[in-house]
Amino acid sequence: MIASRPPETVAHPVALAEEAPAPAASTAEPVDPHRLADTLDDRMSASGISEGLSAYVVDAETGATLFAQGEGQAAVPASTTKGVTAVAALQALGPDARITTDVVQGAAPDQIILVGGGDPTLTEVVRPGEYPRLATLEELADSTAGELLAAGVRSVRLGYDDSAYTGSEMGPGWKPGYVSEGSVAPVHALMMDGGRVYREERYTERVGDPPRVAAEAFARQLDAAGITVQGAPAPATAAADATPVASVESAPVSALVERMMLESDNNIAEALARQVAKAEGEEMSFQGGSVAVERVISGLGVTDVQVDDGSGLSVNNRITPKALVDLLRIASDDAHPDLHYAVSGLPTARFTGTLSDRYAASGPSAAGAGLIRAKTGTLNGVSTLAGTAYDAEGRLLLFAFMANDPAAEGRILDGFASALVECDCP
Repeated sequence: MIASRPPETVAHPVALAEEAPAPAASTAEPVDPHRLADTLDDRMSASGISEGLSAYVVDAETGATLFAQGEGQAAVPASTTKGVTAVAALQALGPDARITTDVVQGAAPDQIILVGGGDPTLTEVVRPGEYPRLATLEELADSTAGELLAAGVRSVRLGYDDSAYTGSEMGPGWKPGYVSEGSVAPVHALMMDGGRVYREERYTERVGDPPRVAAEAFARQLDAAGITVQGAPAPATAAADATPVASVESAPVSALVERMMLESDNNIAEALARQVAKAEGEEMSFQGGSVAVERVISGLGVTDVQVDDGSGLSVNNRITPKALVDLLRIASDDAHPDLHYAVSGLPTARFTGTLSDRYAASGPSAAGAGLIRAKTGTLNGVSTLAGTAYDAEGRLLLFAFMANDPAAEGRILDGFASALVECDCP
Protein backbone atom coordinates (compact mmCIF):
# COMPACT_ATOMS: atom_id res chain seq x y z
CA MET A 1 0.00 0.00 0.00
CA ILE A 2 1.26 3.46 -0.88
CA ALA A 3 0.35 6.45 1.28
CA SER A 4 0.60 9.92 -0.20
CA ARG A 5 0.89 13.02 1.97
CA PRO A 6 0.82 16.51 0.50
CA PRO A 7 4.09 18.36 1.12
CA GLU A 8 3.94 21.39 3.34
CA THR A 9 4.44 24.93 2.15
CA VAL A 10 5.77 27.98 3.95
CA ALA A 11 3.08 30.27 2.56
CA HIS A 12 0.35 31.27 4.98
CA PRO A 13 -2.78 33.27 4.13
CA VAL A 14 -2.55 35.52 7.17
CA ALA A 15 1.08 36.36 6.45
CA LEU A 16 0.22 37.48 2.92
CA ALA A 17 -1.94 40.38 4.06
CA GLU A 18 -0.45 43.85 4.44
CA GLU A 19 -1.83 44.25 7.92
CA ALA A 20 -1.37 47.31 10.07
CA PRO A 21 1.39 46.60 12.59
CA ALA A 22 0.13 46.03 16.12
CA PRO A 23 1.61 48.25 18.82
CA ALA A 24 3.94 46.67 21.31
CA ALA A 25 1.76 45.66 24.23
CA SER A 26 4.41 44.89 26.81
CA THR A 27 4.43 48.42 28.25
CA ALA A 28 0.79 49.28 27.53
CA GLU A 29 -1.25 50.57 30.45
CA PRO A 30 -4.16 48.39 31.62
CA VAL A 31 -7.62 49.49 30.55
CA ASP A 32 -9.85 51.37 32.97
CA PRO A 33 -13.14 49.40 32.88
CA HIS A 34 -15.20 52.50 33.72
CA ARG A 35 -13.84 54.49 30.79
CA LEU A 36 -14.32 51.55 28.44
CA ALA A 37 -17.88 51.13 29.69
CA ASP A 38 -18.62 54.78 28.94
CA THR A 39 -17.45 54.28 25.36
CA LEU A 40 -19.26 51.00 24.73
CA ASP A 41 -22.47 51.94 26.54
CA ASP A 42 -22.91 54.94 24.27
CA ARG A 43 -22.41 52.94 21.08
CA MET A 44 -24.54 50.04 22.19
CA SER A 45 -27.37 52.34 23.27
CA ALA A 46 -27.29 54.07 19.88
CA SER A 47 -27.11 50.83 17.89
CA GLY A 48 -30.83 50.42 17.31
CA ILE A 49 -30.76 46.92 18.79
CA SER A 50 -33.40 47.01 21.49
CA GLU A 51 -32.86 43.57 23.01
CA GLY A 52 -30.81 40.41 22.62
CA LEU A 53 -27.53 42.33 22.72
CA SER A 54 -24.74 40.97 24.92
CA ALA A 55 -21.01 41.47 25.26
CA TYR A 56 -17.92 40.45 27.18
CA VAL A 57 -14.43 42.00 27.03
CA VAL A 58 -11.36 40.95 28.99
CA ASP A 59 -7.69 41.81 29.19
CA ALA A 60 -5.83 39.12 27.24
CA GLU A 61 -2.85 39.15 29.58
CA THR A 62 -4.55 39.17 32.97
CA GLY A 63 -8.01 37.84 32.17
CA ALA A 64 -9.53 40.77 34.08
CA THR A 65 -13.09 41.60 33.06
CA LEU A 66 -13.25 45.01 31.38
CA PHE A 67 -16.84 45.06 30.17
CA ALA A 68 -19.80 42.76 30.68
CA GLN A 69 -23.37 42.96 29.49
CA GLY A 70 -25.37 39.77 29.57
CA GLU A 71 -22.12 37.82 29.41
CA GLY A 72 -23.80 34.72 30.87
CA GLN A 73 -26.81 34.95 28.60
CA ALA A 74 -26.89 32.10 26.08
CA ALA A 75 -27.52 33.25 22.53
CA VAL A 76 -27.58 31.84 19.01
CA PRO A 77 -23.89 32.12 18.03
CA ALA A 78 -24.11 31.52 14.24
CA SER A 79 -20.61 30.90 12.81
CA THR A 80 -18.75 31.86 15.98
CA THR A 81 -19.64 28.24 16.79
CA LYS A 82 -16.64 27.40 14.61
CA GLY A 83 -14.40 28.70 17.38
CA VAL A 84 -15.81 25.96 19.60
CA THR A 85 -15.29 23.36 16.88
CA ALA A 86 -11.73 24.57 16.28
CA VAL A 87 -10.69 24.28 19.91
CA ALA A 88 -12.38 20.90 20.31
CA ALA A 89 -10.69 19.50 17.19
CA LEU A 90 -7.24 20.72 18.16
CA GLN A 91 -7.66 19.44 21.72
CA ALA A 92 -9.09 16.03 20.81
CA LEU A 93 -7.07 15.29 17.67
CA GLY A 94 -3.91 17.36 17.97
CA PRO A 95 -2.73 19.85 15.34
CA ASP A 96 -0.78 17.25 13.34
CA ALA A 97 -3.63 14.77 12.81
CA ARG A 98 -4.81 14.17 9.24
CA ILE A 99 -7.89 12.71 7.58
CA THR A 100 -7.29 9.76 5.27
CA THR A 101 -9.00 8.82 2.02
CA ASP A 102 -8.35 5.18 1.11
CA VAL A 103 -8.55 2.80 -1.79
CA VAL A 104 -9.01 -0.85 -0.81
CA GLN A 105 -9.50 -4.14 -2.58
CA GLY A 106 -13.14 -5.03 -3.22
CA ALA A 107 -14.87 -8.39 -2.85
CA ALA A 108 -14.06 -9.38 -6.44
CA PRO A 109 -10.48 -9.49 -7.81
CA ASP A 110 -11.27 -6.80 -10.38
CA GLN A 111 -12.98 -4.40 -7.93
CA ILE A 112 -11.43 -1.57 -5.94
CA ILE A 113 -13.31 0.71 -3.55
CA LEU A 114 -12.73 4.41 -2.86
CA VAL A 115 -13.42 4.93 0.85
CA GLY A 116 -14.22 8.39 2.20
CA GLY A 117 -12.76 9.19 5.60
CA GLY A 118 -14.32 12.61 5.97
CA ASP A 119 -11.91 14.98 4.20
CA PRO A 120 -14.11 17.70 2.59
CA THR A 121 -11.06 19.46 1.13
CA LEU A 122 -10.15 16.49 -1.07
CA THR A 123 -9.71 17.87 -4.59
CA GLU A 124 -9.12 16.43 -8.03
CA VAL A 125 -5.74 17.68 -9.22
CA VAL A 126 -2.53 19.08 -7.76
CA ARG A 127 -2.33 22.87 -7.82
CA PRO A 128 1.24 23.99 -7.06
CA GLY A 129 1.49 26.86 -4.60
CA GLU A 130 -1.95 26.34 -3.09
CA TYR A 131 -2.15 26.77 0.69
CA PRO A 132 -2.63 24.45 2.38
CA ARG A 133 -1.59 21.60 0.09
CA LEU A 134 -4.65 19.41 -0.19
CA ALA A 135 -5.03 15.68 -0.74
CA THR A 136 -5.80 15.03 -4.41
CA LEU A 137 -7.50 12.28 -6.36
CA GLU A 138 -4.74 12.68 -8.94
CA GLU A 139 -2.11 11.57 -6.42
CA LEU A 140 -4.37 8.82 -5.10
CA ALA A 141 -4.96 7.52 -8.63
CA ASP A 142 -1.24 7.57 -9.42
CA SER A 143 -0.48 5.57 -6.28
CA THR A 144 -3.35 3.17 -6.96
CA ALA A 145 -2.30 2.67 -10.57
CA GLY A 146 1.25 1.94 -9.50
CA GLU A 147 0.08 -0.84 -7.22
CA LEU A 148 -2.36 -2.29 -9.76
CA LEU A 149 0.04 -2.22 -12.70
CA ALA A 150 2.73 -3.87 -10.57
CA ALA A 151 0.24 -6.67 -9.95
CA GLY A 152 -0.56 -6.92 -13.67
CA VAL A 153 -4.02 -5.32 -13.33
CA ARG A 154 -4.99 -2.80 -16.02
CA SER A 155 -8.78 -2.76 -15.75
CA VAL A 156 -11.03 -2.50 -12.68
CA ARG A 157 -14.57 -1.87 -11.53
CA LEU A 158 -14.76 1.07 -9.12
CA GLY A 159 -16.96 1.19 -6.04
CA TYR A 160 -17.21 4.02 -3.56
CA ASP A 161 -17.96 3.86 0.15
CA ASP A 162 -19.51 6.82 1.96
CA SER A 163 -20.59 4.92 5.06
CA ALA A 164 -18.23 6.46 7.64
CA TYR A 165 -20.87 9.05 8.56
CA THR A 166 -24.21 8.03 10.03
CA GLY A 167 -27.50 9.85 10.43
CA SER A 168 -28.83 12.81 8.49
CA GLU A 169 -26.83 14.68 5.87
CA MET A 170 -28.53 17.91 7.01
CA GLY A 171 -28.12 19.33 10.50
CA PRO A 172 -30.83 19.86 13.11
CA GLY A 173 -32.01 23.44 12.99
CA TRP A 174 -30.78 23.94 9.43
CA LYS A 175 -32.95 25.83 6.98
CA PRO A 176 -33.70 23.93 3.74
CA GLY A 177 -32.30 26.79 1.68
CA TYR A 178 -28.76 26.49 3.03
CA VAL A 179 -27.78 24.04 0.26
CA SER A 180 -29.56 25.80 -2.61
CA GLU A 181 -28.05 29.14 -1.62
CA GLY A 182 -24.57 27.60 -1.59
CA SER A 183 -23.77 27.94 2.11
CA VAL A 184 -23.10 24.24 2.63
CA ALA A 185 -23.22 20.89 0.87
CA PRO A 186 -25.07 17.89 2.30
CA VAL A 187 -22.60 16.38 4.75
CA HIS A 188 -20.84 13.25 3.45
CA ALA A 189 -17.69 11.33 4.34
CA LEU A 190 -16.69 11.29 0.67
CA MET A 191 -16.79 14.57 -1.19
CA MET A 192 -14.58 16.80 -3.30
CA ASP A 193 -14.05 20.56 -2.93
CA GLY A 194 -16.70 20.77 -0.22
CA GLY A 195 -19.28 19.66 -2.77
CA ARG A 196 -18.88 22.89 -4.72
CA VAL A 197 -19.59 23.11 -8.42
CA TYR A 198 -17.10 26.00 -8.67
CA ARG A 199 -14.36 25.25 -6.17
CA GLU A 200 -12.90 28.78 -6.16
CA GLU A 201 -16.12 30.37 -4.90
CA ARG A 202 -17.00 30.26 -1.21
CA TYR A 203 -20.75 30.43 -1.80
CA THR A 204 -21.65 28.55 -4.94
CA GLU A 205 -23.95 25.86 -6.27
CA ARG A 206 -23.37 22.46 -4.64
CA VAL A 207 -23.48 19.12 -6.39
CA GLY A 208 -26.47 16.90 -5.70
CA ASP A 209 -24.53 13.70 -4.94
CA PRO A 210 -21.06 14.55 -3.56
CA PRO A 211 -19.83 10.92 -3.17
CA ARG A 212 -20.71 9.99 -6.76
CA VAL A 213 -19.09 13.15 -8.15
CA ALA A 214 -15.89 12.41 -6.21
CA ALA A 215 -15.87 8.82 -7.47
CA GLU A 216 -16.33 9.96 -11.05
CA ALA A 217 -13.38 12.33 -10.70
CA PHE A 218 -11.29 9.46 -9.30
CA ALA A 219 -12.26 7.32 -12.30
CA ARG A 220 -11.03 10.06 -14.63
CA GLN A 221 -7.73 10.21 -12.81
CA LEU A 222 -7.35 6.42 -12.86
CA ASP A 223 -7.85 6.48 -16.63
CA ALA A 224 -5.18 9.19 -16.95
CA ALA A 225 -2.86 7.01 -14.87
CA GLY A 226 -3.30 4.01 -17.19
CA ILE A 227 -6.09 2.07 -15.48
CA THR A 228 -9.35 1.43 -17.35
CA VAL A 229 -12.49 1.73 -15.22
CA GLN A 230 -15.27 -0.59 -16.41
CA GLY A 231 -18.67 1.11 -16.38
CA ALA A 232 -19.72 3.83 -13.97
CA PRO A 233 -18.59 3.95 -10.33
CA ALA A 234 -21.16 2.36 -8.03
CA PRO A 235 -21.90 2.53 -4.29
CA ALA A 236 -20.19 -0.26 -2.35
CA THR A 237 -19.25 -1.19 1.19
CA ALA A 238 -15.64 -1.95 1.96
CA ALA A 239 -14.98 -4.89 4.25
CA ALA A 240 -13.47 -4.02 7.61
CA ASP A 241 -10.45 -6.20 6.78
CA ALA A 242 -10.18 -5.17 3.12
CA THR A 243 -6.67 -5.18 1.70
CA PRO A 244 -5.29 -1.61 1.47
CA VAL A 245 -4.20 -0.43 -1.98
CA ALA A 246 -3.33 3.27 -1.57
CA SER A 247 -4.27 6.34 0.43
CA VAL A 248 -3.88 10.10 0.62
CA GLU A 249 -3.87 12.29 3.71
CA SER A 250 -5.43 15.71 4.17
CA ALA A 251 -3.59 18.79 5.28
CA PRO A 252 -3.04 18.70 9.07
CA VAL A 253 -5.88 19.62 11.39
CA SER A 254 -4.03 22.84 12.25
CA ALA A 255 -4.29 23.99 8.62
CA LEU A 256 -7.89 22.79 8.30
CA VAL A 257 -8.81 24.77 11.42
CA GLU A 258 -7.15 27.92 10.08
CA ARG A 259 -8.90 27.56 6.72
CA MET A 260 -12.25 26.94 8.43
CA MET A 261 -11.87 30.03 10.61
CA LEU A 262 -10.57 32.29 7.86
CA GLU A 263 -13.18 31.40 5.25
CA SER A 264 -15.97 30.26 7.62
CA ASP A 265 -16.11 26.99 5.72
CA ASN A 266 -19.17 25.08 6.89
CA ASN A 267 -18.26 21.67 5.47
CA ILE A 268 -14.80 21.72 7.06
CA ALA A 269 -16.50 22.56 10.37
CA GLU A 270 -18.88 19.62 10.11
CA ALA A 271 -16.03 17.30 9.14
CA LEU A 272 -13.92 18.38 12.12
CA ALA A 273 -16.83 17.87 14.51
CA ARG A 274 -17.15 14.30 13.23
CA GLN A 275 -13.44 13.70 13.65
CA VAL A 276 -13.85 14.79 17.28
CA ALA A 277 -16.72 12.32 17.57
CA LYS A 278 -14.53 9.53 16.23
CA ALA A 279 -11.71 10.39 18.65
CA GLU A 280 -14.18 10.42 21.53
CA GLY A 281 -15.73 7.07 20.63
CA GLU A 282 -19.01 8.53 19.35
CA GLU A 283 -20.77 7.94 16.04
CA MET A 284 -19.67 10.22 13.22
CA SER A 285 -22.97 12.05 13.02
CA PHE A 286 -24.44 15.40 14.01
CA GLN A 287 -25.48 13.99 17.37
CA GLY A 288 -22.17 12.23 17.95
CA GLY A 289 -20.26 15.37 17.05
CA SER A 290 -22.35 17.49 19.39
CA VAL A 291 -21.87 15.12 22.33
CA ALA A 292 -18.13 14.82 21.71
CA VAL A 293 -17.46 18.54 21.17
CA GLU A 294 -19.37 19.54 24.29
CA ARG A 295 -17.48 16.92 26.32
CA VAL A 296 -14.08 18.16 25.12
CA ILE A 297 -14.97 21.81 25.75
CA SER A 298 -16.31 20.98 29.20
CA GLY A 299 -13.02 19.19 29.90
CA LEU A 300 -11.23 22.49 29.29
CA GLY A 301 -13.36 24.08 32.00
CA VAL A 302 -15.64 26.05 29.67
CA THR A 303 -19.37 25.87 30.38
CA ASP A 304 -22.53 27.19 28.70
CA VAL A 305 -21.82 25.65 25.30
CA GLN A 306 -24.67 23.79 23.59
CA VAL A 307 -24.13 22.86 19.95
CA ASP A 308 -26.20 20.81 17.51
CA ASP A 309 -23.69 21.17 14.68
CA GLY A 310 -20.09 22.17 14.07
CA SER A 311 -20.63 25.07 11.69
CA GLY A 312 -23.12 27.29 13.48
CA LEU A 313 -25.79 27.02 10.80
CA SER A 314 -28.15 25.51 13.37
CA VAL A 315 -30.50 27.92 15.07
CA ASN A 316 -30.58 25.48 18.00
CA ASN A 317 -27.05 26.30 19.15
CA ARG A 318 -26.63 28.33 22.31
CA ILE A 319 -23.36 29.83 23.58
CA THR A 320 -22.66 32.72 25.97
CA PRO A 321 -20.30 35.62 25.21
CA LYS A 322 -18.26 34.59 28.24
CA ALA A 323 -17.80 31.08 26.85
CA LEU A 324 -16.56 32.45 23.53
CA VAL A 325 -14.04 34.69 25.29
CA ASP A 326 -12.97 31.93 27.67
CA LEU A 327 -12.17 29.74 24.65
CA LEU A 328 -10.17 32.55 23.03
CA ARG A 329 -8.15 32.99 26.21
CA ILE A 330 -7.46 29.26 26.54
CA ALA A 331 -6.49 28.99 22.86
CA SER A 332 -4.07 31.92 23.13
CA ASP A 333 -2.52 30.76 26.40
CA ASP A 334 1.07 29.48 26.20
CA ALA A 335 -0.06 26.57 28.37
CA HIS A 336 -2.06 25.29 25.37
CA PRO A 337 0.24 25.67 22.33
CA ASP A 338 -1.68 23.08 20.31
CA LEU A 339 -4.75 25.31 20.43
CA HIS A 340 -3.11 28.46 19.04
CA TYR A 341 -4.37 27.74 15.51
CA ALA A 342 -7.90 28.61 16.63
CA VAL A 343 -6.60 32.17 17.06
CA SER A 344 -4.08 32.36 14.20
CA GLY A 345 -6.89 31.45 11.80
CA LEU A 346 -9.03 34.45 12.77
CA PRO A 347 -9.75 36.82 9.86
CA THR A 348 -8.07 40.23 10.00
CA ALA A 349 -10.25 43.32 9.67
CA ARG A 350 -10.21 44.70 6.09
CA PHE A 351 -7.52 42.27 4.97
CA THR A 352 -8.41 38.58 5.12
CA GLY A 353 -11.22 36.07 5.03
CA THR A 354 -14.72 37.02 6.09
CA LEU A 355 -13.52 40.43 7.32
CA SER A 356 -11.84 41.42 4.05
CA ASP A 357 -14.83 43.51 2.96
CA ARG A 358 -15.48 45.11 6.38
CA TYR A 359 -13.76 47.98 8.24
CA ALA A 360 -13.34 49.97 5.01
CA ALA A 361 -11.14 53.07 5.11
CA SER A 362 -14.11 55.32 4.39
CA GLY A 363 -16.42 53.69 6.95
CA PRO A 364 -17.15 54.40 10.60
CA SER A 365 -15.22 51.33 11.76
CA ALA A 366 -12.01 52.10 9.84
CA ALA A 367 -9.96 52.35 13.03
CA GLY A 368 -10.25 48.59 13.48
CA ALA A 369 -8.52 47.70 10.22
CA GLY A 370 -5.52 45.48 10.89
CA LEU A 371 -5.96 45.74 14.66
CA ILE A 372 -8.99 43.50 14.99
CA ARG A 373 -9.00 39.78 14.27
CA ALA A 374 -12.29 38.03 14.77
CA LYS A 375 -14.64 35.24 13.79
CA THR A 376 -17.87 36.47 12.28
CA GLY A 377 -21.32 34.94 12.61
CA THR A 378 -24.41 35.76 10.56
CA LEU A 379 -27.90 34.25 10.33
CA ASN A 380 -31.28 35.91 9.90
CA GLY A 381 -31.69 38.07 13.00
CA VAL A 382 -28.30 37.00 14.32
CA SER A 383 -24.94 38.74 14.18
CA THR A 384 -21.93 37.79 16.30
CA LEU A 385 -18.27 38.72 16.44
CA ALA A 386 -15.58 37.23 18.70
CA GLY A 387 -11.85 37.80 18.61
CA THR A 388 -8.97 40.07 19.56
CA ALA A 389 -8.34 43.82 19.40
CA TYR A 390 -5.51 46.19 20.32
CA ASP A 391 -6.65 49.30 22.14
CA ALA A 392 -5.16 52.76 21.60
CA GLU A 393 -2.39 52.02 24.12
CA GLY A 394 -1.49 48.71 22.48
CA ARG A 395 -3.16 46.53 25.08
CA LEU A 396 -4.52 43.27 23.69
CA LEU A 397 -8.17 42.64 24.49
CA LEU A 398 -10.39 39.61 23.90
CA PHE A 399 -14.04 40.22 23.11
CA ALA A 400 -17.36 38.74 22.07
CA PHE A 401 -20.37 40.71 20.87
CA MET A 402 -23.63 38.86 20.22
CA ALA A 403 -26.87 40.27 18.81
CA ASN A 404 -30.01 38.14 18.53
CA ASP A 405 -32.44 40.73 17.21
CA PRO A 406 -34.09 41.53 13.86
CA ALA A 407 -31.94 44.68 13.70
CA ALA A 408 -28.68 42.75 14.10
CA GLU A 409 -26.03 43.60 11.46
CA GLY A 410 -22.33 42.93 11.21
CA ARG A 411 -21.51 46.59 10.65
CA ILE A 412 -23.01 47.42 14.06
CA LEU A 413 -20.80 44.90 15.85
CA ASP A 414 -17.83 46.16 13.83
CA GLY A 415 -18.48 49.54 15.43
CA PHE A 416 -18.37 48.01 18.90
CA ALA A 417 -15.07 46.27 18.17
CA SER A 418 -13.61 49.46 16.70
CA ALA A 419 -14.57 51.26 19.89
CA LEU A 420 -12.09 48.98 21.68
CA VAL A 421 -9.36 50.10 19.28
CA GLU A 422 -10.24 53.78 19.56
CA CYS A 423 -10.60 53.82 23.33
CA ASP A 424 -7.69 55.57 25.04
CA CYS A 425 -8.75 54.19 28.40
CA PRO A 426 -5.77 53.71 30.76
